[in-house]
Amino acid sequence: MQNENIIKGQGAQRNVINRFDRYTFEPEEDSFETVKTSFTEVFPKSIVNQVKSDDLPMEYSMNPYQGCEHGCSYCFARPTHEYWGYSAGVDFERKIMVKKNAPELLEKFFQKRGYRPAPILLSGNTDCYQPAERQFEITRKILQVCLDYRHPVHVLTKNALVLRDIDILQPLSEQNLVSVSLSIPTINEELRRKMEPRTSTAKNKLKAIEILSEHKIPVNVMVAPIIPGLNSDEPLTILKAISEAGAQSFGYTLVRLNDTVEPVFVNWIENAFPDRAQKVLNLIRSMRGGKLGEKKFFDRQKGEGNIAEMIHNSFKIGRKKFFDGKESSKLSTKGFTGAKDQQLRLFD
Repeated sequence: MQNENIIKGQGAQRNVINRFDRYTFEPEEDSFETVKTSFTEVFPKSIVNQVKSDDLPMEYSMNPYQGCEHGCSYCFARPTHEYWGYSAGVDFERKIMVKKNAPELLEKFFQKRGYRPAPILLSGNTDCYQPAERQFEITRKILQVCLDYRHPVHVLTKNALVLRDIDILQPLSEQNLVSVSLSIPTINEELRRKMEPRTSTAKNKLKAIEILSEHKIPVNVMVAPIIPGLNSDEPLTILKAISEAGAQSFGYTLVRLNDTVEPVFVNWIENAFPDRAQKVLNLIRSMRGGKLGEKKFFDRQKGEGNIAEMIHNSFKIGRKKFFDGKESSKLSTKGFTGAKDQQLRLFD
C-alpha cells in the first residue's frame, strides 16, 4: 500500500540537508507540497567534461542542464546540485539550471588547436532530453554542431523526445557519428510511474527504439538501475522486449545510494512502498557490504553476495538468449576536421 501523503510526480518528497551548508532549515514532517519547476540560466565557461573514472568507457561528457525534472529518487547526480547551493532533494528536480551557451562552447571546443576527436557522451549526469528540452532546444542545437563538425556523439536519455530530432540524428548516423541509448529500468508501467515519474512511458520508450532502428540509427539500452525487490525480476522480460524492438546492445547497473542520494531514496521508498521498504533496503545492503552505497571503481558496478550474483546471471542468460551476435556500433572520428561544414547545416 502506498502512503496517501506521497507527492505524485516527484521522486524526492522533501529537501535534504546540503552537506556544504552551515545552517539548515527543517520543514515540518507533514508539510507535503508539490513545488513548481523554475529555470535559471547559467553561464559556464566550458561544456565538455573529461571523464576520469577508470570504470567508465567514455572520454568526454557534456550536460546542457543541471538538475533533472524526471524525478528518479535514485539518481546518482543528485549530490552535484549541492555545489550550486541547492538540495539534492526536491531542489534537484524543481530548480533547473539551463546552459543556453552550450552549443557555442562546444563549437569553441572543437576548434581548439591540437584537439583529437573522441566520442562525447551527451548526458552522463542529467538527462539532455528532460522536459525542459522541449522549451530550450539546447540538445538539438548541440547535435547540429556535432553534425556541422562531423564529430561523434553518444546520446543517453530516458525520454522519447529524442524522436523529435531524427532529422539531425539520421544524417549523423549515415556517417557513423551517433548512437542513442535509452534508459529502461522497468517495463512495468505501474512501477515506472513511481520509479521515474516524469519520464516517457515504457511503451513509448520501446516505440522509440523501433522508430530509431527503422531510421537506421543505432540504439542501445541501459537497464538501470536494478533495485532488488523492485525490478530485479524483470531483466529477461526487458531484454526480450528491447531486442524485439531493435536494440543492438544493452548495459546495466546495480543501484547504489551514495551521499545525499541515500536519504532521498530511503524517504521515497518508505512512502511509495511502505510494505516492502525495509526488505528492499536490506537487499541493497546485502550487495554493498552492509551499506547502501559504494564508490570504489569497478566494485560499484559489480556489487557482492548472492543477490548481486543472481542479477548478473540473469543478464548473462538474457545476453545469450536475446543478444547473441549483436553488438554496439563503434563511432567514427575520421570525418572530423576542426572546421564547420556549412553544407550539413539544417537550420540557422
